[in-house]
Parts: sequence; C-alpha cells; structure tokens
Amino acid sequence: MVSDISLSLAVAAECPDQWPELQPWNPGHDPDHCVYIGQGRTLLLTSSATVQSIHISEGGKLVIKDQNEAIVLRTRHILIDNGGEMHVGSALCPFQGHFSIVLYGRADEGTQPNPYFGLKYIGVDKGGTLELHGQKKLSWTFLNKTLHPGGMEEGGYFFERTWGHRGIIVHVIDPKSGTVIHSDRFDTYRSKKESERLVQYLNAVPDGRILSVAVNDEGSRNLDDMARKAMTKLGSKHFLHLGFRHPWSFITVKGNPSSSVEDHIEYHGHRGSAAARVFKLFQTEHGEHFNVSSSSEWVQDVEWTEWFEHDQVSYAKGGEKISDLRAVHPGKICNRPIDIQATTVDGVNLTTEVVYKRGQDYKFVCYDRGQACQSYRVRFLCGKPVRPKLTVTIDTNVNSTILNLEDNVQSWKPGDTLVIASTDYSMYQAEEFQVLPCKACASNQVKVAGKPMYLHIGEEIDGVDMRAEVGLLSRNIVVMGEMEDKCYPYSDHICDFFDFDTFGGHIKFALGFKAAHMEGVELKHMGQQLVGQYPIHFHLVGDVDERGGYDPPTYIKGLSIHHTFSRCVTVHGSNGLLVKDVVGYNSLGHCFFTEDGPEERNTFDHCLGLLVKSGTLLPSDRDSKMCKMITQDSYPGYIPKPRQDCNAVSTFWMANPNNNLINCAAAGSEETGFWFIFHHVPTGPSAGKYSPGYSEHVPLGKFHNNRAHSNYRAGMIIDNGVKTTEASAKDKRPFLAIISARYSPHQDADPLKPREPAIIKHFTAYKNQDHGAWLRGGDVWLDSCRFADNGIGLTLASGGTFPYDDGSKQEIKNSLFVGESGNVGTEMMDNRIWGPGGLDHSGRTLPIGQNFPIRGIQFYDGPINVQNCTFRKFAALEGRHTSALAFRLNNAWQSCPHNNVTNIAFEDVPITSRVFFGEPGPWFNQLDMDGDKTSVFHDVDGSVSEYPGSYLTKDDNWLVRHPDCINVPDWRGAICSGRYAQSDLFALCHNGNSRPHDLKVSSSHDKKQKEIGVVFSFSRL
Repeated sequence: MVSDISLSLAVAAECPDQWPELQPWNPGHDPDHCVYIGQGRTLLLTSSATVQSIHISEGGKLVIKDQNEAIVLRTRHILIDNGGEMHVGSALCPFQGHFSIVLYGRADEGTQPNPYFGLKYIGVDKGGTLELHGQKKLSWTFLNKTLHPGGMEEGGYFFERTWGHRGIIVHVIDPKSGTVIHSDRFDTYRSKKESERLVQYLNAVPDGRILSVAVNDEGSRNLDDMARKAMTKLGSKHFLHLGFRHPWSFITVKGNPSSSVEDHIEYHGHRGSAAARVFKLFQTEHGEHFNVSSSSEWVQDVEWTEWFEHDQVSYAKGGEKISDLRAVHPGKICNRPIDIQATTVDGVNLTTEVVYKRGQDYKFVCYDRGQACQSYRVRFLCGKPVRPKLTVTIDTNVNSTILNLEDNVQSWKPGDTLVIASTDYSMYQAEEFQVLPCKACASNQVKVAGKPMYLHIGEEIDGVDMRAEVGLLSRNIVVMGEMEDKCYPYSDHICDFFDFDTFGGHIKFALGFKAAHMEGVELKHMGQQLVGQYPIHFHLVGDVDERGGYDPPTYIKGLSIHHTFSRCVTVHGSNGLLVKDVVGYNSLGHCFFTEDGPEERNTFDHCLGLLVKSGTLLPSDRDSKMCKMITQDSYPGYIPKPRQDCNAVSTFWMANPNNNLINCAAAGSEETGFWFIFHHVPTGPSAGKYSPGYSEHVPLGKFHNNRAHSNYRAGMIIDNGVKTTEASAKDKRPFLAIISARYSPHQDADPLKPREPAIIKHFTAYKNQDHGAWLRGGDVWLDSCRFADNGIGLTLASGGTFPYDDGSKQEIKNSLFVGESGNVGTEMMDNRIWGPGGLDHSGRTLPIGQNFPIRGIQFYDGPINVQNCTFRKFAALEGRHTSALAFRLNNAWQSCPHNNVTNIAFEDVPITSRVFFGEPGPWFNQLDMDGDKTSVFHDVDGSVSEYPGSYLTKDDNWLVRHPDCINVPDWRGAICSGRYAQSDLFALCHNGNSRPHDLKVSSSHDKKQKEIGVVFSFSRL
C-alpha cells in the first residue's frame, strides 16, 4: 500500500495533468471570450474550446488533460508572462493524447496588435513558462534501399492465352524483382512425356523462386502420378485429383509449401462458365509490393439478340412462353436466356420478370406501370459456347510502398505523414507519404500509401552516401495557423509573389522568460512575411543555457516544422540554445536562421531542412523577381541587382561562425545548404554587441558529419558578408544586402593571436548544381569529406588579395571526389538538363548544361594543399571538358605556385581527364584574364603528372615555361621542372588611388635557366 501511494505521488509530480490542485475547465466556444488565468487559478482543460485570447500571468497555470479524446483550442493569441505557466506533458511524462492550438485571425480585420508580439501568436514574455512535451518519436532517418519511380524498376507483366495453348502453364518469377525468369507449357493432355518433362522442370527450379502454375483448356488426360505427386509436394491439395477440363490455378514459393495459394473447380460443360482464380502479394528486395495473380477459366461470352416486336396483348396465363417466341423466330433465341430486356416501341424501358419452371426459363412477363404490356419489343441476352482462358499478371501498381530505413521506426504510426528528400539536383523531388498499417513490417520498415514519382537513392554509390533523408511531419501536439483560401495583401507586393495566404501563427520568446522547452511538437502554417514573426523565434533573450541561469538549459527537440511562411527556427541575439532532431520542410526564407551576428554557442544537432524557398523579408531571402521589385530599403532610384545583392536563401544561415552544426542535412534549397555569412558589426537591435571585425575572426564551432544536396548555388559557403549600413547616396544598396567579406579565424577572434583553423570534417555534398562547397579563408581545413555529382566539387579561395592573413592556407585531405556517379537521376520535367555523361555516355541528369565543364577541385588563389584524395569517374566528352583538377573560370586573380597536391589517386579517370587548364569557348570565354594566364599548381610527388616535384601550368604561360617543359595537349597544359614563386605588384598614383592608369608590364628571363628571375619593365599607356 505504501509503495502504491509513493508511485501515485511520483506520477502526479511528473505528469502535470495529475497535479492535485488542478480545477477542471471547459470554457466552451465563445470567440468573444477573453480569458485571464491569474493568481490562484490552476486550470485543467479537458475539452475543445474557442476563445478570443488567453493571458496566463501572476502564477496562473493552464494544463492540458492527457486523454483519449482529442482537444482543439482555438484562440487569436496566448500570452504567458509574470509567473504564468502553460504545460502540455513534461520531459518525464510526455503527453500521449492529441492536442492542437489553432491560432486564428486575419491581418486586415482591425484587431489591435500587441506592440511586441503582433497578431496570431503564442508569446512567452518575462517570467513566463512554456512546456510542450509530445510523444517521443524518431525525428528523421535514411532510406536503406532505393525507391524507383512508380515503385518497381521493371514494370508489370501480362500473359493471356485461349484455344491453341493447351496444357499446364508454368511461370518462374524472381522474388527479388518481380520479373518473370522463364515460362513454359506442358501439354499433358497429349503426351505422358510432357508429364515427365514437367517433373524435371519443376525439380530444376531453385528453392525460393515463385511458381505460378495453371491449366489452360485441358491438362489431365496424360498426367501421371509422378507429376501429380510432385505438385502435391510443392503444396497443392487439388492437383492430385485434377479432372477433365478442370480449371486450376496455383501460386507457391518453391521450397515453402505453406506459402501456397490454390483454387480448383469442376468443368461445367460447354454452356457454363467456371473459373479458378488465385493471387498472392510479394515484396521485392527494395521493399516494394507486387501482386502475382493467375486465372484458369472456361469463359462464356454473351451477346444480345436483335429486338423482336410484339404488337398484341398476350392473354396466356402467367405471361409469354419463350418457346412460342422462339418458334416464331427459329434459331434466333437461346433456350436459357441470361437476361431479358423490354421497351416500348419508341424505346422507353419496361419491367420484365422471368417465370421459372423446373429450373428453366419458361415464361416472361412484361409490365408497364403495373399493367401487362401491350405493344412492345423484347430482346434476350444469350451465352455462347464456353472457351478456355488463362491469365497470368504481375501487378506492380499495388498502391503502397514499403520503405526500408536505417533506424527503428516503430514509433511511426498509421496516419503519420512522412517526407522523403530528393536525391537529384531538383529539390522539388521531395515527396510526402502517409503511413499505413503493416503487421508484416520489420522494425526498420514502414508501409506508406502510394508510389514514388521520383528516384530516391537508398544506398552508398561510388563511395558516397547518397541515401535520401526521411522525415516525420506528424506529431501529437500541434500548433498551427488557421489560413484563408488565398492570398490577401497585408504587406507590400505580397500577392505579387504568392497566391496563397502567408499570414500564419508564430511563437516568440522574449528576454527574461522563466523556462521554455518544446519537444515532440508539430508546427504547421506558421510564420508571417513580416520581420520578427517566425514559427519559433528566440528574440534577444541572451544566454539561454547555464550561463543565463537556465536549469535545465533551454531546448527545442523533436519538432516537425512544415509548410511555413517565414523560416523554421530563428535564433536572434540568443546564445546556448539546443536545437536537436528538428525537421524543417517547405518553408519561405532561410530555414534555420541566426540573425544579427552576435548569436554564439548555439547547437544544431541532427536537424534536417529541405524544400527551402525564397521569401521577401531580407535581400538574402529574395529571388530575382523579389530583388528587383522590393526597393523600399534601397536608396531612391536604385534597383537591387539579382545574384549580387540578393539570391542567398539557405537552409542553415549562420551569421556567426561560433555555432555548432552536427549531423545535420541541408536537403534542398533554392540557393544554398549551409552559409556562414559575416556581419562586420552587429546589426539591428544587437548593434554594439561586439567590436568591428569580430565575426570575421572568431573560430568556427564544431562542424561535423553534415551533408548537403539538391541545392542550386552550393552545398556550403563560407564567404561574403551583409551590408551593415543603411542605403545612402554613397552606397545605394539596401541594408543587409550581400557584400564581400573575408574570414580568417584566430584565437579569441584576435588577429594578433595565433591562427585557429576552421575544421570541416566528414562533410558530404552531392547533386548541387553549381558547387559542392565554396570556402574562402583564412585557415579552412577539410578532412574525410565526400563530393559527388556537383557542377564543381570544391573551390578553396583565399582572401583574394594575397597575401591575406599571412601564413594561412586552405587544405583538404583524406577525401573523395566523384564526377558522375551511378546515381543517374530520372528524366523528368523537374530535371531541366538531361544528356549523355559518365564513362558510358549514357543519359543522366546534369548539373548546369550539357557542355558545362564539370570539375572536382577548382584551384583559385592559394596557397592550397590537396593531400591523399581520390578522384573517381571524371571523363570528358566531346564538347564537354570534365576534369578532376581545374581552375576557376574567367579568373582575374593570381594563382599561387604553392598550391600543392600530394598522394592523389585516380579511379575510372582517363589520363586525359585528370587536369584541364581551359580553352577559349563556351564557359571559358576568351580565357584571357590574368588568372587564366597564370594558372599553376605543384605536383609534389608526381601522383598527377608522374613527374615528382613538377609544376603544372597552362601551356602558354610564358612567365614560367622553359625548354624542359613537356606539353600535354589534352590538358591544354605543360609539365615543368624548376622552382617558382609569386610576386605581387601594387602600383599607386601620387594621390593614393589604387587604380592608376593602365600599365604595360613586360618580362624577360634566361631561357637556359630553370630557376627563373623575372624582370618587369613598366611604361604608361
């Protein structure tokens, strides 16, 4: 008894809805009711309700009852402050029922917005507590087997025979793919040898294969006992007694008699249909279902007779005799009609009734509105003599699919919605599915309704993990905005860009909140195209972990944030937040967003973002159309320039490098997956939080085991900044437009202290149209990374004004680059570019254009070290200069002779495709810029050129060429010995202008010497 009481007390302490002080609360549905829950009020909501607003303050508490019946709370807003608390479950007692908060209201209906929170919100202000804890479910995982468009790879099968194909028909089917391996016919009516051959054939079929066996026409006359017993051994119960013209169908898995399905029926004669039909559902090795069906029949085809007119009333008792009508029309009416149809002479249907005598059609009666018909016409449906028919089909259009996944997904339940990410260049190949019941599924399998439209990879291909992410969108606690049917104009130009309502709900945390923890919650239709109104927004709250006095530290975990109208998670002037196991899908604007620059020590762990689209709020959010149309934040008369000022929407937008990204996936954005951007000074309300240049020097947080694919511009970028001043006559660009910036990490963000490399480890980038990664430093070092099927795998760029951050370098080691993998994609409208590629020149999706020069590593600036890397499947085609190593196109900057490569391996890379220096033509233009002319790198151990210590340079680089250089025409390059260094020349006019009049520079050197001294002579043009 004592232990039972202790257990009850423990449950009450951990489960909020068991607190003894709770008072049941059922406010009903009154949209004008403004609810205030204040001191001394601790309410338990036990039923659905509609109110205008809820304010929880001064120690008041609102708790939601955990029960079987779903609870829906509709309100315009919920404000929690000054000791107020709202609880749905707890960390130790997750909520198990179904609870939804629906935030309703329009922006234009005259409701006065809260000056801080706005409209349609859950606001957690100073002293407020929000605890939402839903069921613990797996957030996202990976496909472990590839899904093919439409389900099975090979499609269906149809086999039908009638007269002329007599005997026992056998199909052998591959259970792994659902394809027919072999089929044969055995005429056991004609010969006993056919019976013997049948036994031999069945014995030769390996165990595990699917057998479909059926009779067409007749197969019993010369069927011997050995054949009958052989079929019985396979699992048949009726074949042993198969009789003359008996329909019989049988499906089994060889070696497993218990798997058998069978049907058998006796022959009904030449005037009677008879059918034996069976089917069995199987699953391929890819987890897709296919249905094998077999039908052995005697089919009676039917046809209507001509119309016979009857123009007088019959006085025969009980109706018209069919035999009398048959005598009038000899040979035209069958003895036993299947159906009789009568109409008036002008075609109006009448009622007929057949009168039976001793089981045979004897008479029929015609009625017209309850009276015997007078003049009418009649016809009869008669059956033809039966014919044999055998049908075998393999139906791949069973409208469900089994997903084989990496993790245990037993927490995913029927009715849940999943999203499978694209594994091609187009992010729009992400697909949603609903979970179905599946008793036969293993713990890592789930059945979903429907078939995939696109190819979704579920395996490692050519050494690169390209498995599609599979995210859970459904949760048992839901916070959602109530939406209108179409767009309405609540901000400038909004309906020029969107045809749907974007004024959703939002959750906002303010400085001084008491506690905030959310897990197992679904957020749908949240966010607004207004600055500050985001699905989840931590707004200028400072430190939210132990440093800020929060115990336990603030976190959001296991959230499904989808179909949102402004970002997914916004961290604004906040530090130490844990964002873990969050799925962000189908959002407008940057998804996981840090805002002003001072946001540090936040951790994004195992987060998935996909289908990230452009929004209107910031220049970096906007696409080209928005960029040009939204001008109010630019200097009057200035039109922002697409792809310069704008076009940077990203799944993870990091305004400060000192944040941790671990095990995250950026699985599809209109522009970029991960973008580290720099605020030279903090912007917005965070102004003054750090000294100028701090963010450009602060060391990178942990960046480990992340992946990016299906992005347009790049999988990852470290580069650029945002304009931190308002538009002016001097600089007309809008505030926060994209500008240049340089990253050089140092200890304590102090450029006078030692450099501290930014380490990027175990990063995977594939199927990004332009770049796998563009990384500018400073010391930026990559280790154990994988790049595949990107337009350009990796560009490492220095500050661009060498020397910059003296002594720094960029390097990549122990990594793999794949030019064109076995993931060929699918030829569909979503893939705009399809053409030949790969070693076999077969069709595949392509990143940019059919003649785009695909490159593994692109040298730019320097110094760069490439060490212990493998390049696989780079092969040039006629008109397309694919290469493992190459140089930036149209390069105005110098190349560094200390760009070193060591221990490079090539697999399925023709020697002609190892390097390409470029030639005038498409993409390369005139190849006449300074950087084009001076391209060079150092082959330290000869693993590229087979000449250790050599330098590889453009074939017309006369600054470094000498008589010992060896031309390599396929590379448009030369292999040269010697030692080389770089000189930088800066010419300033007397007024300090760094861009003087054009100068002509010439050089001369001793052609007999390999060590070249370069002499420059200048003359003013």
